[in-house]
Amino acid sequence: MASISCLNGPLELDIIVDIIEINKKLLQSHVLTIELTPKNTVYKFSSFTINNNKNHVKSLSKSKNLFNLAKKVIPSGVNSPVRYFEPYPFYVKKAQGSSIWDEDGNQYIDFCNGYGALLLGHRRKEVISAVKKQLDIGTMYGAPTALEIELSKLIIKNYPSIQKVRLVNSGSEATMTAIRLARGITKKKKILKFEGCYHGAHESMLVKAGSGSAHNGISISDGIPKDFSKNTIVVQYNNIEQLESVISKNKDIAGVIVEPILANMGLILPQKNYLEEMRKITKQNNIPLIFDEIVTGFRLGLGGAQEYFGVTPDITTLGKALSNGFVISAVGGRRDIMDQLAPNGKVYEASTFAGNPVSVAAGISSITTMMALKNKIYPKLEQYCNILSRTITELASDMQISHQLNHIGSMFQIFFSGFPVIDYTTSKKSDTKKFHRFFHHLLKQGIFIPPSQFETVFFSYSHTTNDIEKTIDAYRYALKMVKD
Repeated sequence: MASISCLNGPLELDIIVDIIEINKKLLQSHVLTIELTPKNTVYKFSSFTINNNKNHVKSLSKSKNLFNLAKKVIPSGVNSPVRYFEPYPFYVKKAQGSSIWDEDGNQYIDFCNGYGALLLGHRRKEVISAVKKQLDIGTMYGAPTALEIELSKLIIKNYPSIQKVRLVNSGSEATMTAIRLARGITKKKKILKFEGCYHGAHESMLVKAGSGSAHNGISISDGIPKDFSKNTIVVQYNNIEQLESVISKNKDIAGVIVEPILANMGLILPQKNYLEEMRKITKQNNIPLIFDEIVTGFRLGLGGAQEYFGVTPDITTLGKALSNGFVISAVGGRRDIMDQLAPNGKVYEASTFAGNPVSVAAGISSITTMMALKNKIYPKLEQYCNILSRTITELASDMQISHQLNHIGSMFQIFFSGFPVIDYTTSKKSDTKKFHRFFHHLLKQGIFIPPSQFETVFFSYSHTTNDIEKTIDAYRYALKMVKD
């Protein structure tokens, strides 16, 4: 297996053939670089590690060793199922802007971006500066800070549906609190969710969920008693008639929770007027509507999906892009709802690390940066996403590859399917084995996207036109390699 690159101009084919013929054995384990100079032709070899597994061509010896060590001390070798892919994941050493580098020194253009968290890119200077400033004066107090008020005001300013907000740590914690609030204010038990929507790893939501749950074929996790799932009603996304019918027959629904855009089932968009009709039905039946905007919040725009579609929920959860990669999330809503939280209300929620000053500082800096640059950030992200989506569609069509490509804002995903992907059922019919091969071919080209069909590809503000050009070339190559 040889890798050859030619610098500074073309080289006669017979010369290349001679070099290869003379160095057959060496080319089995080295990269050949040919450099043309004014006086002569210089060629040199640099070693690389060949892995016996066909999926890994880059030198990943350190990552392989780290994975073997990790399996001894970490279940399955990873701290989240979505980070694993066969034969083993690469281990990240550092990141900057739009790129990450693994422990073996390989560079990748990053389109995973912390599963959507890094809207501004890796190590955004304003965010890092704010965090360093906070680190100098304290990391944890167990008492309120003025920063918490500042961040809450910024969230409320950008989300008119939110009059009060509670800061928590993770998306799971935020959705768990939102659901508890809905049950607390309605005194009802059942929560209605949609197939393929992922709302965190807590018991009542791990029913026909997306993300890693869908990727690993887990409909309901072991360890969850049936008593939990019996209070979860699951309906099909983008089917307003089914939603209306189910609600009309169930009078014990405490709340409806939805990802306004399904970003944990590949990428699935709401059909025209679907969210508006959902809002209308829930209002008519006095059911709180919860928008889980952990992914879409601050990513589709400063005001998230609710601003984009013009639909106002009762409760909203936010995370990921809220802090550009630091651990924090939020749940907010109308004043009368949020005032039910303890200590003044009877809906209990608490966390030792809630409102952590380091994460709060990151959140303030992230939002103020997004607000200051909103007229540059969001148009650029959408432009790049449109260019790449359109080009990939053209490439796949020219190669006669059955596919569907869904995209919006700074998010997209390709499905190897011959029919529209509009819900959980149609997404599960796509060719996931082909996507697995496709992912590895992209990885070989230095492009990192989430390894699962049931995740979303994310742009960051740090991506450049050069990144897009390289990515188009990589997608062209990967599509050719999976063409039947």
